[in-house]
Amino acid sequence: MAKLLMWFLGVFFVLTKLVDSYEFEEFFYNKTEGAFLESVYGASAAAPPPLMIGLTIIHGAAARGAVCLDGTLPGYHIHRGYGSGANSWLIQLEGGGWCNSVRSCVYRKKTRRGSSNYMEKQIPFVGILSNRAEENPDFYNWNRVKVRYCDGASFTGDSEDKAAGLQYRGKRIYQAAMEELMSKGMRYAKQALLSGCSAGGLASIMHCDDFSNLLPHTKVKCLSDAGLFMDANDVSGGHAIRDFFGGVVKTQSLQNTLPRTCTNHLDATSCFFPQNLIGNIRTPLFLLNTAYDSWQLQESLAPHTADPHGLWHDCTLNNERCSPSQIQFLQVKRFAASRQNGLFINSCFAHCQSERQDTWFSDNSPTINNKPIALAVGDWYFDRSGVKAIDCAYPCDRTCHNLVFK
Repeated sequence: MAKLLMWFLGVFFVLTKLVDSYEFEEFFYNKTEGAFLESVYGASAAAPPPLMIGLTIIHGAAARGAVCLDGTLPGYHIHRGYGSGANSWLIQLEGGGWCNSVRSCVYRKKTRRGSSNYMEKQIPFVGILSNRAEENPDFYNWNRVKVRYCDGASFTGDSEDKAAGLQYRGKRIYQAAMEELMSKGMRYAKQALLSGCSAGGLASIMHCDDFSNLLPHTKVKCLSDAGLFMDANDVSGGHAIRDFFGGVVKTQSLQNTLPRTCTNHLDATSCFFPQNLIGNIRTPLFLLNTAYDSWQLQESLAPHTADPHGLWHDCTLNNERCSPSQIQFLQVKRFAASRQNGLFINSCFAHCQSERQDTWFSDNSPTINNKPIALAVGDWYFDRSGVKAIDCAYPCDRTCHNLVFK
């Protein structure tokens, strides 16, 4: 099988050098995530209100021991398909960072990322989850599901820390969610797509073949949005992301649950990096990433600890303030795909473009060669055309929805 090779992935994806991730978690919840998920319809005041979908608790998860960090039951949101999409399923694994120490996981279990007690009772279905053809042309009438994230390790753990009152059961949560969805009709699916963004994008890579094996007679593909975290250096020359992911792996004992195709020849921390997994994935995979990922830039490439003199401060807040040399550092030509896989790498300062309506599909959404993300993913999924869309270098793309922080 042809391997997924490296070509044009901008941004060295590196996590910040923190003693532990308490500060990282707090930043992520209070600033970054809000900026990425607010105004999902863009600036148009005329946009209709989004479809709001209620939370379903997986009561059958208790028998599996499939629980959130604090021991509460996991959940998901579902909107049923109809018409031509009645037997098609789109599953989105929620993202939201990681916890890499007992302390940060204890903090996390008091949030919606670690306990269903704190999850929103309703969430908007927009972007790839929208039920409107004009907003989501290929998947609007599918069965669309968002599986909530409450384990802190991209749905991969299966251990516990009794002393700290922590349950690391992400793998069981994924399995319990899939079992329940199979009982609700997914077993009859004619076509299915597993997706996710950020930590959920990493999870969609981790579980891509598992999902395909669950549906052996179904057309199955996977979409990873902003999930290709790379084992690389930050601006100080350090290896912060390896230290951070190493903490996640150690805290949740992931050496026992990560793919054997990787751990048989690499250390467990290396096997938490997608670059060491994608070459062995048999299921067709689409990688959606920005070449200048704004979250990765602020929290990974140039965090304060790697930039003590603030030389990158203005650049991390506003892409227009980056110098030519900084732009050149951000762009690394390293990613290409095998024939069955797809790519959409645009030169924007953004993050999680499939989850926002304005970046997924709208009148002015980002494009490469005049094709927006939603149509690129649809063309690839339905085999209408091969998609290897790689943007020109910044600042040539004027269709970007760049995120600027105040």
